[in-house]
Amino acid sequence: MSIHQILQQYWGYSTFRPLQESIVQAVLDGKDTLALLPTGGGKSICYQVPAMAQEGICIVVSPLIALMHDQVENLKRRGIPALAITSAMHRREIDIAFDNAVYGKLKFLYVSPERLQTEIARVRIARMKVNLIAVDEAHCISQWGHDFRPPYRMIAEIRELHPNIPIMALTATATPEVVTDIMEQLEFRKPHVIRSSFARDNLFYIIRKEADKQAAMLDLIRKRQGSGIVYVRSRRRTVEIANILQRFGISSTFYHAGLAPRDRQLRQQQWLDGQVRVMVSTNAFGMGIDKPDVRFVVHTDLPDSPEAYFQEAGRGGRDGKAAGAVLFWNDADAADLKMYLEQSFPTLDQIRSVYQALTNMYAIAPGAGAGQTYVFDIDRLVRTYKLDSTLVYNSLRFLEREGYFALSDAIFQPPRLQFTTTKENLYRFEVANPNYEAFIKLLLRSFPGIFEQYVKFNEAQLAKRANMDVKKLVKQLLELQQMDLLSYLPQNELPLMTFITPRVDAKTLYISPTHLAERKKAAEKRVEAMLQLVTSDTHCREQTLLHWFGETDAKACGRCDICRAAISTTPTHDQLAEKIVRLIEQQPIDPANLHRDLEIDKEELVPIIRLLIEAQKIKYDEAGFLIRA
Repeated sequence: MSIHQILQQYWGYSTFRPLQESIVQAVLDGKDTLALLPTGGGKSICYQVPAMAQEGICIVVSPLIALMHDQVENLKRRGIPALAITSAMHRREIDIAFDNAVYGKLKFLYVSPERLQTEIARVRIARMKVNLIAVDEAHCISQWGHDFRPPYRMIAEIRELHPNIPIMALTATATPEVVTDIMEQLEFRKPHVIRSSFARDNLFYIIRKEADKQAAMLDLIRKRQGSGIVYVRSRRRTVEIANILQRFGISSTFYHAGLAPRDRQLRQQQWLDGQVRVMVSTNAFGMGIDKPDVRFVVHTDLPDSPEAYFQEAGRGGRDGKAAGAVLFWNDADAADLKMYLEQSFPTLDQIRSVYQALTNMYAIAPGAGAGQTYVFDIDRLVRTYKLDSTLVYNSLRFLEREGYFALSDAIFQPPRLQFTTTKENLYRFEVANPNYEAFIKLLLRSFPGIFEQYVKFNEAQLAKRANMDVKKLVKQLLELQQMDLLSYLPQNELPLMTFITPRVDAKTLYISPTHLAERKKAAEKRVEAMLQLVTSDTHCREQTLLHWFGETDAKACGRCDICRAAISTTPTHDQLAEKIVRLIEQQPIDPANLHRDLEIDKEELVPIIRLLIEAQKIKYDEAGFLIRA
């Protein structure tokens, strides 16, 4: 099938969005490609379509377990076989999944960058017929980016296994410095970037200095229609703001990383389905969320970088209709942002003390621990060793960035079962142990395929069928596991921590002072850029953001608060009409771009053009361009 037939059959689209086809064709031509598309610009199709157009499997590297699961489920709904391998899976599950990728008919295998570093991944990937390597959220690869993750820098190593296969990197936020770093780290054979402007014609940036941010937020949400997001910095504030909105009759809920995965999933779905109008969240909410009708995104705290602000604000108006990105701030916020920056860089002694506590909590002996995965509970670490939670969080970030361990995001993992013995051995065990026979037969009847792979189950429902309580059920499962007959994985809702290197003596723990200084300098640069964005009262908001991302030729948007404040000094309708006529006398004009040339809103331009056409001063030619009548 052609790429257009694939697009129509699986996604229901008759045409590609701007630049998508160029990106797809570049991959089919075997070119390493970095695709820069704005949030909601349709990045996934750029690697999914060329992978479907070729024989073999596409390996997709993605940073978040929840994001991988969403992508896999979306593909499966379209009838496309896909699978995700994550650190939340048991070794046996991972082994089976890799076998399916090698011998089955999978088209997409989603993996975390940490998983690529394992021996089993390298051995199995070498045996796969790979047609493309896609790296999502590629800005994570750069230490100059706002979300740097060290395992991303190891991705290029799998190119040695399939040296002739192209690699595609995708991101919605990358400065020129990060763009260069991505291509270098992924060892592009030739630099090749396809970029769309990050400008969003339907997004209105409004930044206001407010003494009472809460009152301003309430006033805005009351006046706006549709659903929205309110971003705050702390978990505590998500609860407070959501409660305030509810007291004023505004349907809302809150979301942060401290909630149980099932609660996060439920709240997210309620918001996506329109049951809840406003989601109040920390920056934990948003990546991979594709709700088209978000009419406003409000920030009541300052994000720590233009990238973070741009990405979060960009979740508004994905349906192409007007949406507001509104940020309220005051002088205290600016001081807080600088304080948070300092807290984000603990001393080496502080980092070492957290590492010591962490390895003690898991009772990891010196020289041991590499490749081991543990359920991670930050509250337990803080409580047990009487540590400051902010210090722990920021120290863990540095330890992870230095490659000592990898932390997965928390997702709900239901209990799972698999028989690990043969059917013959299990039958012999039943004959020799009749007291287990009824229970084993129940498992076999309830879960077809339990010998081939792990099956998910509900403990309460299974206990009811077995006519026993849950405690006795778990006891029997553990007994069968101890006899090497089955593998039982209990339910888990916490993140997982996988140690990449053996435990070292905390006193000799090494963190590069050069890297530390460079990262702090880069963070200071991002904070300064963010403060310049909000404090300026003369420069267009969107233009300032686009300059940060390297679009130095970007023009004023005509929509933001700065541009609208200048309306009083802009030409009158009569003056604009005269200017339009003069421009058209020089050459035919594309009406789609005229508002940019005149630096005014499209809405303001439409009635002027209509009056000029009615006055027979201008008209449309056959190509749809404006010419003199």
